[in-house]
Amino acid sequence: MGDRNARRISELVKRAGNNECADCGLENPEWASFNIGVFVCTTCASWHRSIGTHVSKIKSLTLDRWDDEQVEGMELMGNVKSKARYEAHRPACYRAPRTGDPPVLLEQWIRAKYERQEFINVDKQTYLENHLEGELMKKARVDNKYYLRKFILSDNSLKYYSKQNGREVRATIPISDVNVCLAPQKMKHDTGMQLTYLCEGSTRHLFVYHDSGEDIIRWYNAIRNMKLNWLMVAYPSVSAEELVPYLTNDFVAEGWLSKTGPREGDAYRRRWFTLDDRKLMYHDNPMDAYPKGEIFLGHKDNQYSVQEGVPRGHKEQDFPFSLYTPNRNFVLSAATSEDRARWLSAIGAVLERAMRPQDNQSKADMEAAQSNRKSSRSSRILSWL
Repeated sequence: MGDRNARRISELVKRAGNNECADCGLENPEWASFNIGVFVCTTCASWHRSIGTHVSKIKSLTLDRWDDEQVEGMELMGNVKSKARYEAHRPACYRAPRTGDPPVLLEQWIRAKYERQEFINVDKQTYLENHLEGELMKKARVDNKYYLRKFILSDNSLKYYSKQNGREVRATIPISDVNVCLAPQKMKHDTGMQLTYLCEGSTRHLFVYHDSGEDIIRWYNAIRNMKLNWLMVAYPSVSAEELVPYLTNDFVAEGWLSKTGPREGDAYRRRWFTLDDRKLMYHDNPMDAYPKGEIFLGHKDNQYSVQEGVPRGHKEQDFPFSLYTPNRNFVLSAATSEDRARWLSAIGAVLERAMRPQDNQSKADMEAAQSNRKSSRSSRILSWL
């Protein structure tokens, strides 16, 4: 009996739909929830177990024994039918995780599907409301301490206040300018989230977290929902599904690189680089509120390129490469050949991508801001002379 059921379950997992994890899409799942009827990977199986057997009963496809009733249940359901049931009313704004996404996103996705059943009972989708108010721990601009601050998401903007219960609005950020990404590894908080927006011509980073994973993902998806609604008004002929890729952007690449100044003899200085869509930023530290500099990455046909090595006359260090733009060339260096290859691939892919109308606007905004900063510096220097 056991051998027969083992063969039956091994054949079931090979069927289309069952051959990848029902929750994150990883191929060749090794576990299953026999009461829900889904095949899942090892990582997702651990989240199912953490919810409890009252919601999901997990078994190994190869190490555990399967009885007739359990196998028949898997035959009746399977991943395709299960997804149709448990994801029936998933809104377009709600981000479904993929393999390698932050753990909090994956955990809350599984809890939303099976424990809270948010995509069956739409009244539980509180992130679809046009108003969200609450408190988040926010990193101070000048130190590494976090303070409780009030945030309000409404009227196509995100506001936060200078003190927890204060009335003074510290910033009002148009929803059109906000990007949000989960950043638990960099922030060293499982529920860490990074908000970026344009502030007086420069990118501003806000780092926030909430002790509750459910709450931080509610904020994350509420921002995505408000941005989707704004885009649907701005572009009425475009479907919600087509607009989803423009709601929020995970950073294309991040990490330490060394960078020289513009002159041939300038020394290399270690900087934290962040590639956000077509914007390459560098900072003194990963958690800086503002970048030291921002580089727009256009299309390769417009004098943008990246390649190994350095221009003649420049110093070499470790594993160097050069980024060429119409206005300036940047000499950079990675600590390993693998890291250099990662950055060359990431930047190269951006330079290959066609420019969109909003990219041209971003370029113009960045150049105008840089010009204003240069003019301001020049005015200060003249005032000192």
